[in-house]
Amino acid sequence: MDAIVQQFFNFEIMGKALPLVLQGLLMTLLICCVVIPLGLLGGLLAALGSISERALLRWVCIVFVDLFRALPPLVLLIFIYAGLPFAGLRISPFAAVVVGFFLNNSAYFAEILRAGLLSVPKGQEEAARSTGMTGVQTLISVTLPQAVRNVLPDLLSNGVEIVKLTSIASVVSLGEMLHAAGLVRSLTYNASPLVLAAGIYLALLWPAIRVIAYYERRIAS
Repeated sequence: MDAIVQQFFNFEIMGKALPLVLQGLLMTLLICCVVIPLGLLGGLLAALGSISERALLRWVCIVFVDLFRALPPLVLLIFIYAGLPFAGLRISPFAAVVVGFFLNNSAYFAEILRAGLLSVPKGQEEAARSTGMTGVQTLISVTLPQAVRNVLPDLLSNGVEIVKLTSIASVVSLGEMLHAAGLVRSLTYNASPLVLAAGIYLALLWPAIRVIAYYERRIAS
């Protein structure tokens, strides 16, 4: 039992690892702050395109969504970071993570937002247009707010998944939280830094999960 405590719950090692792990946490949060807004924007554009009356645009968006939902994000990230240099295109680890996560999460956000847009009764749009509102005004003021409200738990759930997804950025040596904890583990031959990182993830994500459950109950009632 003492060996388990020393190997996984060594608070002395955790204390020494904390500054580096917190520095990695800042990188994790930076990735999320960049990727989530970009993913929402890309997802909205893809969702609008996938329900467009223009057949070519609709099929391009459908193929985009299906392709990047099917590709494992780890494979996509490695391809961008390690594969593109063979074509003469070298990008930084941070840029590779942003591009890879943007493509992956735009596809997931697109499917969620598409379902939300289709859930809004067509009569709402027709009523707004009859008052003289343009298509863009109708989308921003009428359709989109209702669509987002209808799928808010799914949007929040995907946001939580993005936070967890940042852990795979360690494969391209980006200094996010898991990468930082892994460095200390390799120096100390002790798993306590990984437990510390897991605890921080839990502290960040558990409140978000409870918020999602709250909104699910509200929508269901």
